[in-house]
Amino acid sequence: MLPAQRRRRILWVTLAVLVVVVVLAAVGIWWFTRDDAPPAVDLEAAASSIAGDDEDATPVTSEAPSEPTDAEPTDGEPAAAQPATDAPATTDPEEPVADPPDAQAPDGVSGVWTVDTSIGEFTYEDSTGTFIGFRVDEELAGIGATTAVGRTPEVSGSITIDGETVTAVRVEADMSAITTDDARRDRPVQGALNTREFPIAVFELTEPIDLGDDPASGEPVSATAVGELTVKGITRPVEVALQAQLVDDTVVVVGSTEVVFADYDVSVPRVPIVLSAEDHGTIEMQLFFTRTP
Repeated sequence: MLPAQRRRRILWVTLAVLVVVVVLAAVGIWWFTRDDAPPAVDLEAAASSIAGDDEDATPVTSEAPSEPTDAEPTDGEPAAAQPATDAPATTDPEEPVADPPDAQAPDGVSGVWTVDTSIGEFTYEDSTGTFIGFRVDEELAGIGATTAVGRTPEVSGSITIDGETVTAVRVEADMSAITTDDARRDRPVQGALNTREFPIAVFELTEPIDLGDDPASGEPVSATAVGELTVKGITRPVEVALQAQLVDDTVVVVGSTEVVFADYDVSVPRVPIVLSAEDHGTIEMQLFFTRTP
């Protein structure tokens, strides 16, 4: 029979091994069941990517003291008269004088604003720039419920604002540039969307959007954009819930809408690890617009 001291030592070693196994098992379960999809679009997060840029501008310094000219007196003596060398050229009195260019900035937010893809950066995990994408809930073998996310930064388009009303919107997204969390998922997604034949998805506004009393104030604006969404060559009416804000001369827009894939003849892509996926999902967008000169 083993001595009591040795039995206690073996017992403690056994307990320590069990604790390590339990911890490793918990970490493994967390690793495989965690949902690492990037967060949904958020106006505050999008606006923060450009807010404060003006603070980095170099301040204007005071002018350097001017040097004395030949016309200034020295040692108490009067200055000698100097011949005029910079007299303006004589102009023809009958020649019309051009009006000075208008240097005033456009009033409010009226005008045409174009999608600006130079703002921020695009990564799948944390995009601070323009993108359009989708979110779909799915069930993975051995992992559980997760959210599949795909995004494309290849976006173009414009909005037209007249006073307090958005009168026109057209935004295009290149779906062949979609990026997901796994390159093995990218090809099935693009196959389901048939991006070889229909690479471009389009949203076009069909009803004006009321921006409220003072859209130029910089306060967030919530609205619904009623329009038509074209995916895979099929056009359907949609309503997109939007939030917008004017930040440092940039219009920041985030929005989302629910779609049923069958409405656009899109079959849910299947890969071996996916046990099931919803037949509907969310299309989301994060857009930055700058005024067209």
